[in-house]
Amino acid sequence: MKFDTLIVGGGLAGLTCGIRLQKNGVKCAIISTGQSALHFSSGSFDLLNELADGTKVDNPLAAAGRVGANHPYAKLDGKFAYYVREAKQLFLDCGIEVNGDAERNHLRITPMGTLKPTWLTFSDFTQLSSPHDIAGKKVLVVNIAGFLDFNTKFVADSFEKCGAECRISSINLPELERLRISPTEMRSTNIARVLENDKTLETLIRELAGKVSGFDSVALPAVFGLSSAAPVRKLKEALDIPVWLIPTMPPSVPGIRAQQQLRRSFEALGGVYMLGDTVVKADFKGNRVQAVYSINHGDISFVAENFVLASGSYFSNGLVARPDSVIEPVFGSDVDFTAGRDSWYDKSFFNKQNYMTFGVATDDKLRIKIKGEVQQNLFAAGSVLSGSNTIHEGCGAGVSMLTALFVADNLIKG
Repeated sequence: MKFDTLIVGGGLAGLTCGIRLQKNGVKCAIISTGQSALHFSSGSFDLLNELADGTKVDNPLAAAGRVGANHPYAKLDGKFAYYVREAKQLFLDCGIEVNGDAERNHLRITPMGTLKPTWLTFSDFTQLSSPHDIAGKKVLVVNIAGFLDFNTKFVADSFEKCGAECRISSINLPELERLRISPTEMRSTNIARVLENDKTLETLIRELAGKVSGFDSVALPAVFGLSSAAPVRKLKEALDIPVWLIPTMPPSVPGIRAQQQLRRSFEALGGVYMLGDTVVKADFKGNRVQAVYSINHGDISFVAENFVLASGSYFSNGLVARPDSVIEPVFGSDVDFTAGRDSWYDKSFFNKQNYMTFGVATDDKLRIKIKGEVQQNLFAAGSVLSGSNTIHEGCGAGVSMLTALFVADNLIKG
Protein backbone atom coordinates (compact mmCIF):
# COMPACT_ATOMS: atom_id res chain seq x y z
CA MET A 1 0.00 0.00 0.00
CA LYS A 2 1.36 3.38 -0.98
CA PHE A 3 0.58 6.86 0.37
CA ASP A 4 2.10 10.30 0.26
CA THR A 5 2.47 10.32 4.06
CA LEU A 6 2.10 7.53 6.61
CA ILE A 7 1.37 8.61 10.20
CA VAL A 8 2.10 6.24 13.07
CA GLY A 9 -0.39 7.06 15.84
CA GLY A 10 -4.04 8.12 15.67
CA GLY A 11 -4.35 10.39 18.68
CA LEU A 12 -4.53 14.17 18.82
CA ALA A 13 -1.14 14.73 17.14
CA GLY A 14 -1.66 12.14 14.40
CA LEU A 15 -5.16 13.30 13.50
CA THR A 16 -4.19 16.99 13.59
CA CYS A 17 -1.31 16.32 11.21
CA GLY A 18 -3.43 14.12 8.98
CA ILE A 19 -6.28 16.63 8.70
CA ARG A 20 -3.87 19.44 7.82
CA LEU A 21 -2.20 17.32 5.15
CA GLN A 22 -5.42 16.04 3.61
CA LYS A 23 -6.80 19.57 3.38
CA ASN A 24 -3.75 20.41 1.28
CA GLY A 25 -4.03 17.46 -1.07
CA VAL A 26 -1.53 15.14 0.62
CA LYS A 27 -2.81 11.55 0.63
CA CYS A 28 -2.41 10.16 4.16
CA ALA A 29 -2.92 6.99 6.12
CA ILE A 30 -2.95 6.75 9.90
CA ILE A 31 -2.17 3.51 11.68
CA SER A 32 -3.51 3.57 15.25
CA THR A 33 -2.93 0.91 17.87
CA GLY A 34 -6.05 1.64 19.92
CA GLN A 35 -7.47 4.13 22.36
CA SER A 36 -6.42 7.74 22.04
CA ALA A 37 -5.37 9.78 25.06
CA LEU A 38 -8.43 11.89 24.22
CA HIS A 39 -10.49 9.05 25.68
CA PHE A 40 -9.00 10.00 29.04
CA SER A 41 -9.38 13.76 28.56
CA SER A 42 -10.55 15.95 31.42
CA GLY A 43 -12.37 18.12 28.92
CA SER A 44 -9.68 20.74 28.41
CA PHE A 45 -6.55 21.33 26.35
CA ASP A 46 -3.50 22.83 28.02
CA LEU A 47 -1.09 25.10 26.15
CA LEU A 48 1.35 26.26 28.84
CA ASN A 49 0.54 26.49 32.53
CA GLU A 50 4.02 26.58 34.04
CA LEU A 51 7.64 27.01 32.99
CA ALA A 52 10.28 24.39 33.73
CA ASP A 53 11.53 26.38 36.74
CA GLY A 54 8.07 26.38 38.31
CA THR A 55 7.04 29.90 37.27
CA LYS A 56 3.25 30.00 36.86
CA VAL A 57 1.96 31.12 33.47
CA ASP A 58 -1.16 33.24 33.05
CA ASN A 59 -0.47 34.32 29.45
CA PRO A 60 0.89 31.42 27.34
CA LEU A 61 1.50 33.65 24.30
CA ALA A 62 3.76 35.94 26.33
CA ALA A 63 5.55 33.10 28.13
CA ALA A 64 6.22 30.78 25.19
CA GLY A 65 9.48 32.57 24.35
CA ARG A 66 10.88 31.60 27.75
CA VAL A 67 10.79 27.82 27.31
CA GLY A 68 14.05 25.87 27.05
CA ALA A 69 15.99 25.61 23.79
CA ASN A 70 15.06 21.92 23.38
CA HIS A 71 11.37 22.45 24.11
CA PRO A 72 9.14 21.61 21.12
CA TYR A 73 7.75 25.16 21.18
CA ALA A 74 11.26 26.49 20.56
CA LYS A 75 11.35 24.57 17.25
CA LEU A 76 8.28 26.16 15.65
CA ASP A 77 10.29 28.69 13.65
CA GLY A 78 8.89 31.59 15.66
CA LYS A 79 5.30 30.73 14.66
CA PHE A 80 3.94 29.78 18.09
CA ALA A 81 1.10 32.33 17.98
CA TYR A 82 0.19 31.36 14.42
CA TYR A 83 -0.09 27.67 15.23
CA VAL A 84 -2.09 28.42 18.38
CA ARG A 85 -4.70 30.14 16.22
CA GLU A 86 -4.61 27.36 13.63
CA ALA A 87 -5.07 24.66 16.28
CA LYS A 88 -8.18 26.26 17.73
CA GLN A 89 -9.58 26.83 14.24
CA LEU A 90 -8.99 23.18 13.35
CA PHE A 91 -11.17 22.14 16.29
CA LEU A 92 -13.92 24.52 15.22
CA ASP A 93 -13.71 23.38 11.59
CA CYS A 94 -14.20 19.79 12.78
CA GLY A 95 -17.30 20.76 14.74
CA ILE A 96 -15.59 20.56 18.13
CA GLU A 97 -16.85 23.50 20.14
CA VAL A 98 -14.17 24.89 22.44
CA ASN A 99 -13.77 28.10 24.42
CA GLY A 100 -10.57 29.80 25.52
CA ASP A 101 -7.90 32.36 24.75
CA ALA A 102 -4.14 31.85 24.51
CA GLU A 103 -3.52 35.30 25.96
CA ARG A 104 -5.03 34.29 29.27
CA ASN A 105 -5.50 30.84 30.78
CA HIS A 106 -8.91 30.28 32.32
CA LEU A 107 -9.83 27.78 35.03
CA ARG A 108 -11.39 24.40 34.44
CA ILE A 109 -13.11 22.16 36.96
CA THR A 110 -11.35 18.82 37.45
CA PRO A 111 -13.07 15.49 38.26
CA MET A 112 -12.27 16.21 41.92
CA GLY A 113 -13.93 19.61 41.79
CA THR A 114 -10.66 21.53 42.07
CA LEU A 115 -9.73 24.35 39.70
CA LYS A 116 -6.81 24.12 37.26
CA PRO A 117 -5.59 26.54 34.56
CA THR A 118 -6.03 25.63 30.90
CA TRP A 119 -6.16 27.04 27.36
CA LEU A 120 -9.23 25.54 25.68
CA THR A 121 -12.25 23.85 27.23
CA PHE A 122 -15.07 21.92 25.58
CA SER A 123 -18.20 24.05 25.45
CA ASP A 124 -19.88 21.26 27.45
CA PHE A 125 -17.91 22.35 30.48
CA THR A 126 -17.84 25.48 32.60
CA GLN A 127 -15.11 28.04 32.01
CA LEU A 128 -14.19 30.09 35.10
CA SER A 129 -11.99 33.16 35.44
CA SER A 130 -11.29 32.77 39.18
CA PRO A 131 -12.51 30.90 42.29
CA HIS A 132 -14.70 33.93 42.99
CA ASP A 133 -17.00 32.68 40.20
CA ILE A 134 -18.05 29.90 42.60
CA ALA A 135 -18.02 31.86 45.87
CA GLY A 136 -21.44 32.61 47.34
CA LYS A 137 -23.35 30.32 44.97
CA LYS A 138 -25.79 27.61 46.03
CA VAL A 139 -24.84 24.53 44.02
CA LEU A 140 -26.76 21.28 43.74
CA VAL A 141 -24.31 18.43 43.02
CA VAL A 142 -26.20 15.53 41.42
CA ASN A 143 -24.99 12.06 40.46
CA ILE A 144 -26.57 9.16 38.61
CA ALA A 145 -27.35 6.54 41.26
CA GLY A 146 -24.74 3.78 41.21
CA PHE A 147 -22.19 5.69 39.10
CA LEU A 148 -18.87 5.35 40.92
CA ASP A 149 -16.64 7.44 38.63
CA PHE A 150 -18.07 10.75 39.86
CA ASN A 151 -17.46 11.56 43.53
CA THR A 152 -20.07 14.10 44.61
CA LYS A 153 -18.50 14.50 48.07
CA PHE A 154 -15.12 15.50 46.66
CA VAL A 155 -16.74 17.93 44.23
CA ALA A 156 -18.92 19.51 46.90
CA ASP A 157 -16.01 19.82 49.35
CA SER A 158 -13.87 21.55 46.72
CA PHE A 159 -16.65 23.97 45.82
CA GLU A 160 -17.26 24.78 49.48
CA LYS A 161 -13.58 25.62 49.91
CA CYS A 162 -14.17 28.26 47.23
CA GLY A 163 -17.06 29.67 49.24
CA ALA A 164 -20.03 27.86 47.71
CA GLU A 165 -22.92 26.27 49.57
CA CYS A 166 -23.53 22.75 48.26
CA ARG A 167 -26.13 20.03 48.56
CA ILE A 168 -25.69 16.49 47.24
CA SER A 169 -28.43 14.51 45.51
CA SER A 170 -28.85 11.62 43.06
CA ILE A 171 -31.18 10.51 40.31
CA ASN A 172 -32.32 6.94 39.75
CA LEU A 173 -33.59 6.14 36.26
CA PRO A 174 -35.27 2.79 35.52
CA GLU A 175 -33.62 2.80 32.09
CA LEU A 176 -30.22 2.39 33.80
CA GLU A 177 -31.18 -0.64 35.91
CA ARG A 178 -29.57 -3.07 33.48
CA LEU A 179 -26.22 -1.25 33.80
CA ARG A 180 -26.52 -1.06 37.57
CA ILE A 181 -26.52 -4.86 37.89
CA SER A 182 -22.76 -4.84 37.27
CA PRO A 183 -20.45 -1.99 38.42
CA THR A 184 -18.25 -2.66 35.38
CA GLU A 185 -21.17 -1.75 33.11
CA MET A 186 -22.01 1.46 34.98
CA ARG A 187 -19.45 3.50 33.07
CA SER A 188 -19.73 6.97 31.62
CA THR A 189 -19.90 5.81 28.00
CA ASN A 190 -22.63 3.26 28.70
CA ILE A 191 -24.68 5.82 30.60
CA ALA A 192 -24.22 8.29 27.74
CA ARG A 193 -25.56 5.74 25.25
CA VAL A 194 -28.70 5.26 27.34
CA LEU A 195 -29.18 9.03 27.68
CA GLU A 196 -29.02 9.51 23.91
CA ASN A 197 -32.58 8.20 23.86
CA ASP A 198 -34.77 11.32 23.79
CA LYS A 199 -37.41 9.92 26.15
CA THR A 200 -34.81 8.83 28.70
CA LEU A 201 -33.13 12.24 28.58
CA GLU A 202 -36.49 13.95 29.02
CA THR A 203 -37.18 11.79 32.08
CA LEU A 204 -33.85 12.84 33.59
CA ILE A 205 -34.56 16.51 32.83
CA ARG A 206 -37.94 16.27 34.59
CA GLU A 207 -36.26 14.71 37.62
CA LEU A 208 -33.70 17.50 37.71
CA ALA A 209 -36.29 20.21 37.25
CA GLY A 210 -37.96 19.05 40.44
CA LYS A 211 -34.74 19.37 42.41
CA VAL A 212 -33.08 22.62 41.28
CA SER A 213 -35.48 25.16 42.76
CA GLY A 214 -33.60 27.57 45.05
CA PHE A 215 -30.15 26.78 43.62
CA ASP A 216 -27.90 29.00 41.51
CA SER A 217 -26.46 26.13 39.48
CA VAL A 218 -26.50 22.36 39.20
CA ALA A 219 -23.36 20.22 38.81
CA LEU A 220 -23.63 16.92 36.96
CA PRO A 221 -21.19 14.29 35.69
CA ALA A 222 -20.27 14.71 32.00
CA VAL A 223 -22.14 11.64 30.74
CA PHE A 224 -24.11 13.34 27.98
CA GLY A 225 -23.52 13.44 24.23
CA LEU A 226 -21.31 10.53 23.17
CA SER A 227 -22.02 10.83 19.45
CA SER A 228 -23.04 14.51 19.32
CA ALA A 229 -23.42 17.52 21.59
CA ALA A 230 -27.21 17.62 21.05
CA PRO A 231 -28.10 16.02 24.44
CA VAL A 232 -25.87 18.57 26.20
CA ARG A 233 -27.60 21.48 24.49
CA LYS A 234 -31.04 20.04 25.20
CA LEU A 235 -30.20 19.58 28.89
CA LYS A 236 -28.86 23.11 29.31
CA GLU A 237 -31.75 24.70 27.42
CA ALA A 238 -34.36 22.82 29.46
CA LEU A 239 -33.24 23.93 32.93
CA ASP A 240 -33.70 27.41 34.33
CA ILE A 241 -30.28 27.56 36.00
CA PRO A 242 -26.71 27.09 34.71
CA VAL A 243 -25.61 23.47 34.30
CA TRP A 244 -22.02 22.69 35.25
CA LEU A 245 -20.92 19.43 33.67
CA ILE A 246 -17.97 18.00 35.62
CA PRO A 247 -15.42 15.65 34.03
CA THR A 248 -15.63 12.10 35.31
CA MET A 249 -12.89 9.58 35.81
CA PRO A 250 -12.02 7.94 32.47
CA PRO A 251 -13.37 7.18 29.97
CA SER A 252 -14.26 10.73 28.96
CA VAL A 253 -17.51 11.10 27.02
CA PRO A 254 -16.62 14.53 25.51
CA GLY A 255 -13.07 13.31 24.81
CA ILE A 256 -14.31 10.27 22.89
CA ARG A 257 -16.76 12.45 20.98
CA ALA A 258 -13.93 14.83 20.03
CA GLN A 259 -11.71 11.98 18.86
CA GLN A 260 -14.54 10.58 16.76
CA GLN A 261 -15.19 13.98 15.21
CA LEU A 262 -11.52 14.40 14.34
CA ARG A 263 -11.44 10.95 12.78
CA ARG A 264 -14.62 11.61 10.78
CA SER A 265 -13.15 14.87 9.51
CA PHE A 266 -9.93 13.13 8.47
CA GLU A 267 -11.79 10.38 6.64
CA ALA A 268 -14.21 12.84 5.02
CA LEU A 269 -11.16 14.55 3.52
CA GLY A 270 -10.08 11.23 2.00
CA GLY A 271 -7.71 10.02 4.69
CA VAL A 272 -7.35 6.32 5.53
CA TYR A 273 -7.60 5.45 9.24
CA MET A 274 -6.55 1.94 10.28
CA LEU A 275 -7.55 1.22 13.86
CA GLY A 276 -6.30 -1.71 15.90
CA ASP A 277 -2.98 -2.22 14.15
CA THR A 278 0.58 -1.63 15.34
CA VAL A 279 3.63 -0.63 13.30
CA VAL A 280 6.55 -2.80 14.39
CA LYS A 281 9.49 -2.16 12.05
CA ALA A 282 10.78 -0.13 9.13
CA ASP A 283 13.04 -0.50 6.10
CA PHE A 284 15.67 2.19 5.48
CA LYS A 285 17.82 3.17 2.54
CA GLY A 286 20.48 5.63 3.57
CA ASN A 287 18.86 8.34 5.68
CA ARG A 288 15.38 7.71 4.37
CA VAL A 289 12.58 5.39 5.46
CA GLN A 290 11.39 3.22 2.56
CA ALA A 291 8.50 1.33 4.17
CA VAL A 292 6.99 0.19 7.44
CA TYR A 293 5.36 -3.08 8.50
CA SER A 294 2.53 -3.74 10.93
CA ILE A 295 1.30 -6.70 12.95
CA ASN A 296 -1.97 -7.11 11.06
CA HIS A 297 -0.47 -6.84 7.59
CA GLY A 298 2.60 -9.01 8.14
CA ASP A 299 4.91 -8.92 5.11
CA ILE A 300 2.72 -6.41 3.26
CA SER A 301 4.55 -3.10 3.51
CA PHE A 302 3.29 0.45 3.75
CA VAL A 303 5.26 2.65 1.36
CA ALA A 304 5.23 6.46 1.54
CA GLU A 305 7.19 9.51 0.57
CA ASN A 306 7.21 10.70 4.20
CA PHE A 307 6.53 9.22 7.62
CA VAL A 308 5.38 10.90 10.83
CA LEU A 309 5.87 9.35 14.25
CA ALA A 310 3.01 10.48 16.50
CA SER A 311 2.89 7.42 18.71
CA GLY A 312 2.76 9.21 22.06
CA SER A 313 4.86 8.66 25.14
CA TYR A 314 5.13 5.81 27.66
CA PHE A 315 1.37 5.37 28.08
CA SER A 316 0.90 4.29 24.47
CA ASN A 317 4.31 2.60 24.13
CA GLY A 318 5.65 5.33 21.90
CA LEU A 319 8.56 5.27 24.34
CA VAL A 320 9.67 2.21 26.29
CA ALA A 321 11.78 2.40 29.46
CA ARG A 322 14.41 -0.28 30.00
CA PRO A 323 16.56 -0.68 33.13
CA ASP A 324 19.30 1.60 31.82
CA SER A 325 17.82 3.31 28.75
CA VAL A 326 14.70 4.62 27.06
CA ILE A 327 14.00 3.48 23.50
CA GLU A 328 11.63 4.30 20.64
CA PRO A 329 10.63 0.82 19.43
CA VAL A 330 9.47 1.33 15.82
CA PHE A 331 12.27 3.19 14.04
CA GLY A 332 15.04 2.96 16.63
CA SER A 333 15.12 6.75 16.90
CA ASP A 334 17.69 8.45 19.08
CA VAL A 335 16.15 9.27 22.46
CA ASP A 336 17.26 12.11 24.70
CA PHE A 337 17.55 10.79 28.27
CA THR A 338 19.92 11.15 31.18
CA ALA A 339 22.36 8.46 32.28
CA GLY A 340 21.70 6.81 35.62
CA ARG A 341 18.19 5.61 36.37
CA ASP A 342 18.16 7.32 39.76
CA SER A 343 18.17 10.67 37.96
CA TRP A 344 15.00 9.80 36.05
CA TYR A 345 12.54 10.22 38.87
CA ASP A 346 11.78 11.81 42.20
CA LYS A 347 10.62 9.45 44.95
CA SER A 348 7.84 11.87 45.82
CA PHE A 349 5.08 11.02 43.34
CA PHE A 350 3.76 14.58 43.08
CA ASN A 351 7.15 16.19 42.38
CA LYS A 352 8.53 16.91 38.92
CA GLN A 353 9.62 13.67 37.24
CA ASN A 354 12.58 14.03 34.87
CA TYR A 355 11.68 10.99 32.77
CA MET A 356 8.73 12.97 31.41
CA THR A 357 11.16 15.20 29.48
CA PHE A 358 12.73 12.23 27.68
CA GLY A 359 11.79 11.70 24.06
CA VAL A 360 12.86 11.41 20.47
CA ALA A 361 15.73 13.63 19.32
CA THR A 362 15.04 15.84 16.28
CA ASP A 363 16.47 18.72 14.30
CA ASP A 364 14.82 22.14 14.05
CA LYS A 365 12.32 20.82 11.47
CA LEU A 366 11.34 17.97 13.81
CA ARG A 367 13.04 15.40 11.61
CA ILE A 368 14.11 12.40 13.66
CA LYS A 369 17.74 11.53 14.31
CA ILE A 370 19.02 7.95 14.26
CA LYS A 371 22.60 7.35 15.38
CA GLY A 372 23.09 11.09 15.16
CA GLU A 373 22.00 11.29 11.52
CA VAL A 374 18.91 13.27 10.51
CA GLN A 375 16.40 11.13 8.61
CA GLN A 376 15.26 13.11 5.62
CA ASN A 377 11.67 11.87 5.46
CA LEU A 378 10.92 10.85 9.05
CA PHE A 379 9.30 13.41 11.38
CA ALA A 380 8.03 13.38 14.96
CA ALA A 381 5.08 15.19 16.52
CA GLY A 382 3.42 15.23 19.92
CA SER A 383 4.41 13.74 23.25
CA VAL A 384 6.99 11.38 21.73
CA LEU A 385 9.24 14.47 21.37
CA SER A 386 11.86 15.32 23.96
CA GLY A 387 12.23 18.60 25.79
CA SER A 388 8.94 19.17 27.58
CA ASN A 389 7.41 17.85 30.78
CA THR A 390 3.81 17.90 29.63
CA ILE A 391 2.35 17.16 33.07
CA HIS A 392 4.52 19.53 35.10
CA GLU A 393 4.33 22.34 32.54
CA GLY A 394 0.73 21.74 31.47
CA CYS A 395 1.46 21.78 27.74
CA GLY A 396 0.45 18.35 26.47
CA ALA A 397 -2.32 19.28 24.04
CA GLY A 398 -0.43 22.31 22.80
CA VAL A 399 2.69 20.27 22.05
CA SER A 400 0.60 17.66 20.25
CA MET A 401 -1.33 20.05 18.04
CA LEU A 402 1.25 22.74 17.35
CA THR A 403 4.06 20.35 16.45
CA ALA A 404 1.67 18.31 14.28
CA LEU A 405 0.67 21.42 12.35
CA PHE A 406 4.33 22.47 12.02
CA VAL A 407 5.33 19.05 10.67
CA ALA A 408 2.41 19.06 8.24
CA ASP A 409 3.39 22.48 6.90
CA ASN A 410 6.98 21.34 6.42
CA LEU A 411 5.72 18.39 4.38
CA ILE A 412 3.36 20.56 2.35
CA LYS A 413 6.18 22.97 1.52
CA GLY A 414 8.44 20.07 0.64
